[in-house]
Amino acid sequence: MNFDLSEDEEMLQALTERFVTNTYDHTTRRLFLAEPNGFSGKNWALLGELGLIAAPFPEELGGLSLDATGIATIFEALGRGMVVEPLAEASVLAGSLFARTAPEKLRDEWLDGLLTGERRLALAHAEAKARDGLTWVETAALPENGGYRLEGAKPYAVAGGGADGYLVSARLSGMPADTEGVALFLIPADTPGLCRREWPLADGSIAASLVLEGVSVPESHRLDGDLAAIEEAQQVAALARCAEALGIMERLFHDTLDYLRTRDQFGAALGSFQAIQHRMVAQYAAIEQSRALLNLALVSWGGDRFAEAVSGARAWISEASIALAHEMVQFHGGMGVTDELAIGAGHKRLLVLSRWPEGPEAALDRYARLLN
Repeated sequence: MNFDLSEDEEMLQALTERFVTNTYDHTTRRLFLAEPNGFSGKNWALLGELGLIAAPFPEELGGLSLDATGIATIFEALGRGMVVEPLAEASVLAGSLFARTAPEKLRDEWLDGLLTGERRLALAHAEAKARDGLTWVETAALPENGGYRLEGAKPYAVAGGGADGYLVSARLSGMPADTEGVALFLIPADTPGLCRREWPLADGSIAASLVLEGVSVPESHRLDGDLAAIEEAQQVAALARCAEALGIMERLFHDTLDYLRTRDQFGAALGSFQAIQHRMVAQYAAIEQSRALLNLALVSWGGDRFAEAVSGARAWISEASIALAHEMVQFHGGMGVTDELAIGAGHKRLLVLSRWPEGPEAALDRYARLLN
């Protein structure tokens, strides 16, 4: 099967790689992470100008309607650059989900700002008792005065720091684990009763913990989305995360390979020792296996096996990426965990990618269920 990129996909890849080359090195990455929202506002605006924020949106709404290959092409390049701007969470997940489910009037109010990067949304769905489950929703939406009153907590709005609004799932009826009775609402960040506390993840990105106490929402802010819509959006976001993880794996591998070729020990280059060569070959094989599983997900796009293929890729890459990162850190010794090298930063990012929004065991369970 031919996996060569089309001309348009090559242009998309070149555009993303040029953004990385022109704006990123390890020092600037650390500076971007230190900014208030955990990424560079200037870079976010530039991504909007380049059309990369808008690219995953439907074409009729101003995007490119990217397929799986287009999404993977962008995010693998972003992963190799270890870019900190939250394109997967804000554009592929929250932004695209909003564009597909919002009433026309509400969508028109927000869409232009979302496409250009002037506005940003985050998904606030996961709850404290979910335990790797995507269906658990305790937050309640109670009918009131022609709208709704929301009560509850959403402690894990990843990339929610400084967001202009949140897509909040809330239960209209049923028990917390029920798959029915859940609706999706747009809650602007300045809504009375919404309390936001920001906190850093292991990779330095900023998440938001939301507490909703008597948050009033008009009927017009209820989206045409439910748990099925959230899960569908999460599948595409999982594909993006897998591609990003693969890009980071490649970056760490090649950085370590260069190090082993130049670092002398006992009068010889570290890379000349057979035991180290064997361990590097094992990690090269893990990268190729990861790419094969990602390619399987790409060719499954639009078919009945897409969710299965993405879950399988995620289950494997989540484990393989952490194992690779551990090896690359060990080869560098104590320097591998410092902020001075990209190795430690890549390990931290892979740690978050492998555990959010569910761990590899949950992804494997999902894959097994979809096989039956």
